[in-house]
Amino acid sequence: MSEQVDRHTNRELRARFDDVYGQYQQLRSGLDNLQTRLAELRVTRRSADGQVTATVGARGELVQVELASTVYRERDAGALGRKITETVRAAATAAVEATRDLVAESMPAGSGSVDFLRTGDYAALLGRADAVLGRREVKE
Repeated sequence: MSEQVDRHTNRELRARFDDVYGQYQQLRSGLDNLQTRLAELRVTRRSADGQVTATVGARGELVQVELASTVYRERDAGALGRKITETVRAAATAAVEATRDLVAESMPAGSGSVDFLRTGDYAALLGRADAVLGRREVKE
């Protein structure tokens, strides 16, 4: 009887391993594609009056700023600086959202990494890891 229970348990463990390994392979194959897509990601935003255009990359890094020739008619350097700053911030915020969406497409549903990207909550991310490690310690 004990031998039958062991075989049954082994089959269940093997099935679970195959499932987890399949998920890993799927995740791994998508990471190369994700990396390429993130490297190519560009987000552009234009100021409300169209005088400033800012383009940023996936991490919000400034790639390019374009100024329309009409900005030179106004001689308010402070207003121009604020307009540039606001436009770059809008582009960076949109880039963070686009990056989060790309990563979410590549991760399993309910992934702690995706939750972290949405919330920025390190405590929750580490709490999940602690919970998993705690469960592992109890089982061992």
